[in-house]
Amino acid sequence: MEIKEVQSILTIGETVAVEFKRCGNGIENDTYETVCSFLNRFGGDLFMGILDDGTVVGIPEKAAPDMVKNFIKVISNPTLFSPTIYLVPEIIKYDESHTIIHVHIPPSAEVHSFKKVIYDRVDDADVKITSTSAIAQMYIRKQNIFTEKKIYPYAKMEDLRLDLLPKIRIMAQNHAGGQHPWTTMDDQELLKSAGLYGRDIVTGEEGFNLAAIMLLGKDDVILNVAPTYVTDALVRKVNVDRYDDREIIKTNLIESYSQLLDFGRKNLPDKFFLEDTVNKSLRNTIVREMISNTLMHREFTSSYTAKFVIEKDRMYVENANRATKEGFITVDNLEPNPKNPLIASFFRNIGYADQLGSGVRKLFKYSKYYSGKDPLFVEDDVFRIIVPLDDAYSFDYGIEAGSSKVIEINNADKMPINADKTPINSLSAQQNSIIQFAKETGSIKSRQVEELLGVKQRRARRILGELVNMGILERQGAYKSTVYVLKN
Repeated sequence: MEIKEVQSILTIGETVAVEFKRCGNGIENDTYETVCSFLNRFGGDLFMGILDDGTVVGIPEKAAPDMVKNFIKVISNPTLFSPTIYLVPEIIKYDESHTIIHVHIPPSAEVHSFKKVIYDRVDDADVKITSTSAIAQMYIRKQNIFTEKKIYPYAKMEDLRLDLLPKIRIMAQNHAGGQHPWTTMDDQELLKSAGLYGRDIVTGEEGFNLAAIMLLGKDDVILNVAPTYVTDALVRKVNVDRYDDREIIKTNLIESYSQLLDFGRKNLPDKFFLEDTVNKSLRNTIVREMISNTLMHREFTSSYTAKFVIEKDRMYVENANRATKEGFITVDNLEPNPKNPLIASFFRNIGYADQLGSGVRKLFKYSKYYSGKDPLFVEDDVFRIIVPLDDAYSFDYGIEAGSSKVIEINNADKMPINADKTPINSLSAQQNSIIQFAKETGSIKSRQVEELLGVKQRRARRILGELVNMGILERQGAYKSTVYVLKN
């Protein structure tokens, strides 16, 4: 690793994929706990000879080779590390007086333990995992198993809502432009064609799978196989501690889609918007994408309650997720990853969803027309889509907010621009405080962020890093002289 890259990492600080260890008296157990948690999550980079705040204290240069040998011995010892792993530590001469050790740890396809304890990475901490359900979810995530394919050999045709199939045939036919193979199939052929009935070639079990039961199952059958399955729809505009309106939805995914869409239509304004010369419902488009995503990509084996919440200044959906990485998803870094390909394919056939990845692009496009701001996609064990709301905003007329005026826009290809050239984003209160401070003083340091927000150094550096990634701040200098300024 190049020195410049190391310095860049030091300015950002510890994250879900970066950990600093002092190792002043040799390599201690917490270092191997970090290795274990990196392997069990998304991988990461471990640096020895660096304090938690990013200060380079180094390790004795003569002791570095022996430390590397000891490190390799431990991770190769099956009584300590199970299963063992092969890693290649790198000794780096940071400057004339400091030597550090860097270890890159890739994500593993297996679940690892150190001294018979499993560790996971949560934010910038290594956490012991003792719950059997959490361990089970880790195995599911690691083995890339699509739990929707689990076979229920004793499930029968009468356990499904076959009365929905005529409607589904018509929807598929209309979505396909007049012709669809499902229209000429009987019920069993349709279910097999959609991949909802099959055989597990590992166990030999044959029958309907979890996808079939979640899409078309009767309510009592769904409750039997997924006791905690529910989508909690809430409105919190006046009574923010409880709710103004609520629906608890526990039925199959086909009818859940319609009920959630109706809930959104009932509680959200439908602002006037022309795309070319066609009147388009921004509300319906945005709600449709949020609902289809949370229904077809959730992890149904988890006990986490999925939510669709409408508040005064935002609405969001969240659901249990089999995460492949952690962080914000944007149009630029989007890597479409089907969590339930059978359910997603069924939704696409009947017009409930479009091509994989198109929902992200649509939400980024139409959210700006609806509220003047970008949505947020947060990938983690709980997946969240957050869409800002602003009842006062109108795409046709623009809005006035304090001393900053939004320029009037007549072309749907142009995006709202703030008069002082600060991008309009769905920024948090902490991010806005940092931006205001940087405007007033010309720059800001991580230490000033700690004092301004009352947070620890790791959190301060993380928020600054987010603003740099958004293109709002620019990092200047290196190491202790690092400052952040507003980008022109």
